Order: sequence, then structure tokens, then C-alpha cells
Amino acid sequence: MQITVKNKQKDVPISIPQIKKIISTVISFEGQTADEVSVTFISDKEMCRMHADYFDDPSSTDCISFPMDDSMDVVGLRCLGDVFVCPATALAYTAMHSESNPKEEVILYVIHGLLHLMGYDDIDSKDRAKMRRAEKRHLNHLREEGLIISGE
Repeated sequence: MQITVKNKQKDVPISIPQIKKIISTVISFEGQTADEVSVTFISDKEMCRMHADYFDDPSSTDCISFPMDDSMDVVGLRCLGDVFVCPATALAYTAMHSESNPKEEVILYVIHGLLHLMGYDDIDSKDRAKMRRAEKRHLNHLREEGLIISGE
């Protein structure tokens, strides 16, 4: 699987090898496969611009996902899509919620974006509850695998 991770922000330190391992683990644990996926960490300013351009909402948000394929294309490759994550949002959130830490919150945003690429939604309350259960299941699995260390 080709996993592309780019860090275009300076708010939260990002370990690209750790994020790549998290991405592959989440996709595998979800029982899915992909030949290609991309995660890019961006600044709050860039997130606001993207949110305005694609969703007519200039406010910041935690992540934006752009799914590519629902299934294999004609050459048998599955490009899952692109996720854009805003670590500055994680900093703002954790400043107001002392039980959270920025790095774990960023990982949650990565999981959330990947789940969107794999077909999860959070528009209505039923779908949102399903998404929250999946996020929790993945966070617990990543802890068991040693990919998230509490207090990190």
C-alpha cells in the first residue's frame, strides 16, 4: 500500500513513520484494503481556506476527507482518497479539555478522516453514534498495538 503523509504545519510535531503505521493498521483493522491513501497535516489558515472552498464554510475544522474510489478501478487498484488534518484544532480542543492531549487528538482526527474514506458518515445521530463507536474501537486497538501511548 502506498501511504503518503505530508506535514505542512508546525503546531504539533508529527512522526511520519508512526502516522503511516497508524494508517495501515486502521485500514487493516477495519477489514479493508487500499493501494493508495494520503494524509496531509495543514495549518489552521489552510484548513479554513479549504473548508471555504469546498464546503462554503470559512471556519476551521478538524479534518476534511476526499474519498476517491468506492471499489477497484479498471486496473484493479483502489485509491482510498485524501485526508487533511488540522493539528491546530487539536491544540485548541485540548486546551479546553484537560483530559485530552494534542497528539492523541490528532490521531483521532486521522482515524476519523480514514473512516470517512471507508464509508462512515456522521451527518445524522445514528451514523454519528456508529462513527464514534468505530473511533473508540480503533483508538483502543492502536493502544493495544503500542501505537498510541497515553500521555504522549
